[in-house]
Amino acid sequence: MLAGAGMDLMTRAVWDPRYAGLMFVMWWTMMIAMMLPSATPMILIFVKMNRNRGEAKAPYAVTAVFASAYLVAWAGFSIAAVAMQWVLEATGLLSSMMKSTDRTLGGALLLVAGIYQFTPFKHTCLRHCRSPLSFILSRWRGGPAGAFRMGVEHGVFCIGCCWFLMALLFFGGVMNLYWIAGLALFVLVEKTVPAGHWLANVVGVGLIIWGILILAGVAR
Repeated sequence: MLAGAGMDLMTRAVWDPRYAGLMFVMWWTMMIAMMLPSATPMILIFVKMNRNRGEAKAPYAVTAVFASAYLVAWAGFSIAAVAMQWVLEATGLLSSMMKSTDRTLGGALLLVAGIYQFTPFKHTCLRHCRSPLSFILSRWRGGPAGAFRMGVEHGVFCIGCCWFLMALLFFGGVMNLYWIAGLALFVLVEKTVPAGHWLANVVGVGLIIWGILILAGVAR
Protein backbone atom coordinates (compact mmCIF):
# COMPACT_ATOMS: atom_id res chain seq x y z
CA MET A 1 0.00 0.00 0.00
CA LEU A 2 2.85 2.37 0.88
CA ALA A 3 4.41 1.71 -2.52
CA GLY A 4 1.11 2.47 -4.24
CA ALA A 5 0.69 5.63 -2.22
CA GLY A 6 4.21 6.65 -3.15
CA MET A 7 3.53 6.22 -6.87
CA ASP A 8 0.35 8.26 -6.57
CA LEU A 9 2.27 10.87 -4.60
CA MET A 10 4.82 11.22 -7.38
CA THR A 11 2.16 11.85 -10.02
CA ARG A 12 -0.47 13.71 -8.01
CA ALA A 13 0.60 16.57 -5.77
CA VAL A 14 -2.66 18.54 -5.74
CA TRP A 15 -4.32 18.53 -2.34
CA ASP A 16 -7.97 17.66 -2.83
CA PRO A 17 -10.35 15.49 -0.74
CA ARG A 18 -9.27 12.31 -2.55
CA TYR A 19 -5.58 12.99 -2.03
CA ALA A 20 -6.07 13.97 1.62
CA GLY A 21 -8.08 10.80 2.15
CA LEU A 22 -5.33 8.71 0.58
CA MET A 23 -2.75 10.31 2.85
CA PHE A 24 -4.92 9.65 5.91
CA VAL A 25 -5.32 5.98 5.00
CA MET A 26 -1.58 5.72 4.41
CA TRP A 27 -0.71 7.30 7.76
CA TRP A 28 -3.30 5.32 9.70
CA THR A 29 -2.24 2.01 8.12
CA MET A 30 1.37 2.84 8.90
CA MET A 31 0.53 3.66 12.53
CA ILE A 32 -1.42 0.41 12.92
CA ALA A 33 1.50 -1.60 11.55
CA MET A 34 4.02 0.22 13.74
CA MET A 35 2.08 0.39 17.02
CA LEU A 36 -0.01 -2.79 17.27
CA PRO A 37 3.00 -5.04 18.05
CA SER A 38 3.87 -2.96 21.12
CA ALA A 39 0.20 -2.91 22.20
CA THR A 40 -0.13 -6.70 22.03
CA PRO A 41 0.77 -7.32 25.71
CA MET A 42 -1.96 -4.90 26.79
CA ILE A 43 -4.53 -6.55 24.51
CA LEU A 44 -3.65 -10.05 25.73
CA ILE A 45 -3.96 -9.04 29.38
CA PHE A 46 -7.26 -7.30 28.64
CA VAL A 47 -8.81 -10.45 27.17
CA LYS A 48 -7.52 -12.51 30.10
CA MET A 49 -9.03 -10.08 32.61
CA ASN A 50 -12.38 -10.31 30.84
CA ARG A 51 -12.25 -14.08 31.08
CA ASN A 52 -11.32 -14.04 34.77
CA ARG A 53 -13.94 -11.50 35.75
CA GLY A 54 -16.64 -13.31 33.83
CA GLU A 55 -18.20 -9.98 32.92
CA ALA A 56 -18.18 -10.63 29.22
CA LYS A 57 -19.81 -13.65 27.63
CA ALA A 58 -17.71 -13.01 24.54
CA PRO A 59 -14.34 -11.72 25.80
CA TYR A 60 -12.88 -11.54 22.32
CA ALA A 61 -15.71 -9.29 21.13
CA VAL A 62 -15.12 -6.86 23.99
CA THR A 63 -11.39 -7.04 23.32
CA ALA A 64 -12.05 -6.17 19.69
CA VAL A 65 -13.84 -3.03 20.92
CA PHE A 66 -10.83 -2.19 23.11
CA ALA A 67 -8.37 -2.68 20.23
CA SER A 68 -10.57 -0.72 17.83
CA ALA A 69 -10.73 2.20 20.25
CA TYR A 70 -6.93 2.12 20.50
CA LEU A 71 -6.77 2.43 16.72
CA VAL A 72 -9.33 5.26 16.78
CA ALA A 73 -6.91 7.24 18.95
CA TRP A 74 -4.19 6.71 16.35
CA ALA A 75 -6.62 7.77 13.65
CA GLY A 76 -6.76 11.13 15.41
CA PHE A 77 -2.97 11.31 15.33
CA SER A 78 -3.03 10.40 11.63
CA ILE A 79 -5.33 13.34 10.90
CA ALA A 80 -2.86 15.66 12.65
CA ALA A 81 0.03 14.10 10.69
CA VAL A 82 -1.77 14.71 7.39
CA ALA A 83 -2.36 18.33 8.38
CA MET A 84 1.34 18.73 9.21
CA GLN A 85 2.29 17.10 5.93
CA TRP A 86 0.09 19.55 4.05
CA VAL A 87 1.72 22.53 5.81
CA LEU A 88 5.24 21.26 5.16
CA GLU A 89 4.52 20.50 1.50
CA ALA A 90 2.88 23.90 1.03
CA THR A 91 6.03 25.58 2.35
CA GLY A 92 8.32 23.42 0.20
CA LEU A 93 9.96 21.69 3.16
CA LEU A 94 9.18 18.14 2.05
CA SER A 95 10.45 16.21 -0.95
CA SER A 96 8.27 13.98 -3.15
CA MET A 97 9.09 11.11 -0.77
CA MET A 98 7.85 13.21 2.17
CA LYS A 99 11.33 13.74 3.57
CA SER A 100 12.60 17.02 4.96
CA THR A 101 14.52 19.08 2.43
CA ASP A 102 15.58 21.71 4.96
CA ARG A 103 18.57 21.20 7.25
CA THR A 104 17.15 23.44 9.94
CA LEU A 105 13.87 21.53 10.00
CA GLY A 106 15.60 18.16 10.08
CA GLY A 107 18.00 19.18 12.84
CA ALA A 108 15.21 20.76 14.86
CA LEU A 109 13.08 17.61 14.62
CA LEU A 110 15.94 15.47 15.90
CA LEU A 111 16.87 17.92 18.66
CA VAL A 112 13.35 18.39 19.99
CA ALA A 113 12.60 14.66 19.72
CA GLY A 114 15.71 13.98 21.78
CA ILE A 115 14.76 16.53 24.43
CA TYR A 116 11.23 15.11 24.56
CA GLN A 117 12.67 11.72 25.55
CA PHE A 118 13.63 13.25 28.92
CA THR A 119 10.38 15.06 29.73
CA PRO A 120 8.23 13.89 32.68
CA PHE A 121 5.21 13.59 30.37
CA LYS A 122 7.09 11.21 28.07
CA HIS A 123 8.12 9.00 30.98
CA THR A 124 4.65 9.06 32.52
CA CYS A 125 3.13 7.85 29.27
CA LEU A 126 5.91 5.30 28.79
CA ARG A 127 5.33 3.95 32.30
CA HIS A 128 1.65 3.36 31.52
CA CYS A 129 2.56 1.60 28.26
CA ARG A 130 5.16 -0.57 30.02
CA SER A 131 2.76 -1.62 32.82
CA PRO A 132 -0.32 -3.06 31.08
CA LEU A 133 -1.59 -4.89 34.16
CA SER A 134 -1.33 -1.78 36.31
CA PHE A 135 -3.16 0.26 33.66
CA ILE A 136 -6.00 -2.25 33.39
CA LEU A 137 -6.43 -2.68 37.15
CA SER A 138 -6.48 1.06 37.82
CA ARG A 139 -8.73 2.00 34.89
CA TRP A 140 -11.00 -1.01 34.52
CA ARG A 141 -14.50 -0.37 33.19
CA GLY A 142 -16.89 -3.14 32.29
CA GLY A 143 -18.90 -3.66 29.13
CA PRO A 144 -18.31 -2.54 25.55
CA ALA A 145 -18.57 1.16 26.45
CA GLY A 146 -15.99 0.71 29.18
CA ALA A 147 -13.73 -1.23 26.84
CA PHE A 148 -13.95 1.52 24.25
CA ARG A 149 -13.04 4.21 26.80
CA MET A 150 -10.12 2.16 28.10
CA GLY A 151 -8.87 1.61 24.54
CA VAL A 152 -8.97 5.33 23.79
CA GLU A 153 -7.17 6.13 27.06
CA HIS A 154 -4.45 3.61 26.32
CA GLY A 155 -4.13 5.02 22.81
CA VAL A 156 -3.73 8.54 24.19
CA PHE A 157 -0.95 7.39 26.53
CA CYS A 158 0.71 5.60 23.63
CA ILE A 159 0.53 8.71 21.45
CA GLY A 160 1.96 10.79 24.31
CA CYS A 161 4.84 8.34 24.51
CA CYS A 162 5.62 8.10 20.81
CA TRP A 163 4.23 11.08 18.90
CA PHE A 164 7.54 12.91 18.50
CA LEU A 165 9.25 9.71 17.42
CA MET A 166 6.58 9.37 14.75
CA ALA A 167 7.24 12.98 13.71
CA LEU A 168 10.77 11.85 12.85
CA LEU A 169 9.24 10.16 9.81
CA PHE A 170 9.33 13.63 8.26
CA PHE A 171 13.11 13.56 8.79
CA GLY A 172 13.92 10.06 7.59
CA GLY A 173 11.18 9.90 4.96
CA VAL A 174 7.58 8.81 5.36
CA MET A 175 8.05 6.45 2.39
CA ASN A 176 11.38 5.05 3.71
CA LEU A 177 10.55 1.49 4.79
CA TYR A 178 13.89 1.08 6.60
CA TRP A 179 13.24 4.20 8.67
CA ILE A 180 9.68 3.04 9.41
CA ALA A 181 10.89 -0.41 10.49
CA GLY A 182 13.63 1.10 12.65
CA LEU A 183 11.24 3.39 14.51
CA ALA A 184 8.72 0.58 14.98
CA LEU A 185 11.42 -1.71 16.39
CA PHE A 186 12.66 0.97 18.78
CA VAL A 187 9.12 1.65 20.05
CA LEU A 188 8.58 -2.07 20.61
CA VAL A 189 11.86 -2.45 22.54
CA GLU A 190 11.32 0.76 24.51
CA LYS A 191 7.93 -0.47 25.73
CA THR A 192 8.65 -4.13 26.36
CA VAL A 193 12.24 -4.77 27.47
CA PRO A 194 13.23 -4.26 31.14
CA ALA A 195 15.73 -1.53 30.27
CA GLY A 196 13.22 0.44 28.20
CA HIS A 197 13.40 3.65 30.27
CA TRP A 198 17.21 3.57 30.15
CA LEU A 199 17.13 2.96 26.40
CA ALA A 200 14.77 5.93 25.94
CA ASN A 201 17.35 8.18 27.60
CA VAL A 202 20.25 6.81 25.56
CA VAL A 203 18.36 7.35 22.32
CA GLY A 204 17.39 10.82 23.54
CA VAL A 205 21.06 11.75 23.96
CA GLY A 206 21.85 10.40 20.50
CA LEU A 207 19.04 12.38 18.88
CA ILE A 208 20.12 15.59 20.61
CA ILE A 209 23.73 15.18 19.46
CA TRP A 210 22.65 14.31 15.93
CA GLY A 211 20.32 17.30 15.77
CA ILE A 212 23.00 19.70 17.01
CA LEU A 213 25.51 18.38 14.47
CA ILE A 214 23.03 18.84 11.62
CA LEU A 215 22.12 22.36 12.74
CA ALA A 216 25.83 23.17 12.95
CA GLY A 217 26.36 21.86 9.42
CA VAL A 218 28.72 19.10 10.58
CA ALA A 219 26.41 16.17 9.76
CA ARG A 220 23.65 15.51 7.24
